[in-house]
Amino acid sequence: MPDGERQPAVRGSYAKGVARRQEILDRAIEVFARRGSDRTSLRAIAEEVGVTHAALTHYFGSLEELLVEVYRESERRGGDGVPVPLDVTPTELVRRWSDANHEVQGLVQLYSTLVASALEEGHPAARRFATERFARVRSEIAERVRHNQSAGRIRADVDPVAVAALVVAASDGLQTQWLLDADAPQDAALSLLDQLLSNPAAGRPSA
Repeated sequence: MPDGERQPAVRGSYAKGVARRQEILDRAIEVFARRGSDRTSLRAIAEEVGVTHAALTHYFGSLEELLVEVYRESERRGGDGVPVPLDVTPTELVRRWSDANHEVQGLVQLYSTLVASALEEGHPAARRFATERFARVRSEIAERVRHNQSAGRIRADVDPVAVAALVVAASDGLQTQWLLDADAPQDAALSLLDQLLSNPAAGRPSA
């Protein structure tokens, strides 16, 4: 039989595989949003997700790779598909993240677990995930800082890249404190950061 006659079947099989992987990922997100990332075996997760251990291994390779894909997919779904306008300041953006995270504590714990794993030897998937994500988020926030500096909302004497790194540190640090203590003053801390970054002249009446 000519190769061309077999291609539709191959494409159909591939499409089914993609759909099956997405189905497993959808279910895994529900599980991790509810239970967090408790360090457990791939086999135990497979049982809770409702698939075989062999299926998880086939589609994701390892527990760490599954955790990375679960978080990436949940992050892609985090917004409503509409980009946040650049006029929104970095601290206000973090407030939005914080409000959304309060609804999915398990996924917040999952993120913290991945970052912690990235600092250990023998976790290449977690390290690659954390390194790439930090670089991307810093770049996006730095662009937001520059935009707000040009609009006069953020002081002009601060380096956008350094501010971005500080905002990421504040976001992750406050998130960790919230996981340990729901009474941690997240909003007050972000208000203080906003005050420190705000352009003093923005609130002054013109002469």
